[in-house]
Amino acid sequence: MRSSSHALPLGVLTALLLSQVCSGIKWLALSHTPASLHINQTQHCKQLPGMVSSQAQLCRSNLELMQTIIQAAREVKKTCQKTFTDMRWNCSSIDIPVDAPKYRPDLDRGTREAAFVYALSAATISHTIARACTTGDLRLCSCGPIPAEIPEPGYRWGGCADNLHYGLIMGSKFSDAPMKMKRSGSHANKLMHLHNSEVGRQALRDALVMKCKCHGVSGSCSIRTCWRGLQDLREIAMDLKTKYLSATKVVHRPMGTRKQLVPKDIDIRPVRENELVYLQSSPDFCTKNEKQGSVGTQDRQCNKTSVGSDSCDLMCCGRGYNPYTEKLVERCHCKYHWCCYVTCKKCERIVERYVCK
Repeated sequence: MRSSSHALPLGVLTALLLSQVCSGIKWLALSHTPASLHINQTQHCKQLPGMVSSQAQLCRSNLELMQTIIQAAREVKKTCQKTFTDMRWNCSSIDIPVDAPKYRPDLDRGTREAAFVYALSAATISHTIARACTTGDLRLCSCGPIPAEIPEPGYRWGGCADNLHYGLIMGSKFSDAPMKMKRSGSHANKLMHLHNSEVGRQALRDALVMKCKCHGVSGSCSIRTCWRGLQDLREIAMDLKTKYLSATKVVHRPMGTRKQLVPKDIDIRPVRENELVYLQSSPDFCTKNEKQGSVGTQDRQCNKTSVGSDSCDLMCCGRGYNPYTEKLVERCHCKYHWCCYVTCKKCERIVERYVCK
């Protein structure tokens, strides 16, 4: 077999085979795609990790879209870990080796952590595609449509709106594909993941807000040109984190002619469209437990003065903590010089940090 300069390591190709029966978020392995690999030929789709057959087909028919989807996979990992940096579960399990057969149990089981990751993944891929339409990175789409309603006096529609409609269509096609396969796990898990993915997309719809730019003499802002734009992904992730904290435990039971997910403790009502749901309770994530997907909080940094989830008491689960000092070098005594530059000195200071025992 002839070698290619763009061939990926054997582990990546192994992951591609394993992904056919693995988690619906296995496509996040695309974040490991080398930056040197430019997806401009259909055979490149075979070199991408983590995709099921229908996703590979979408790749072959939408080559230009794949760079955006790869970017989305990287954004999911970065945003998830940043959003949960102050909690015992800090989304570290989302960053697994590309040749691993599956995610850790906290994401493979139907936990509330899995619920958040599926929702964030669905929102991120559509968000990234919608923004790529606006910036001109995708020739397949352009700016979003001008709203039908007439703006208030002093306002006018213009600019380039984020193309949320296109982002939702293409994003859901790609991210939901694994859950629609026959070999994608139990029916209960499929329903859970599809529901939470839709919650993520609904959070994205709710994040479409009016943005405006001022025009007028000397910044008077007599006229505002406005468009519909998406909030930053960080804000959407924080909204989903709130839903994570109030997620509803559900069970899979007959309702009428088919089985559905219903709230476990209050099954007199159906599952709401805007709430995250989960099937399995999570561990407390205090100690390492491979079977449950917990990496523990030993050596995690904590905040001695906080009373929140990042406090040393909560983060360390009552085990105590060890202090250490760190030297920081910062810019200081900055001066502005006319015209037009700034000079600064470098100052050192010692700060005390704390890590869990």
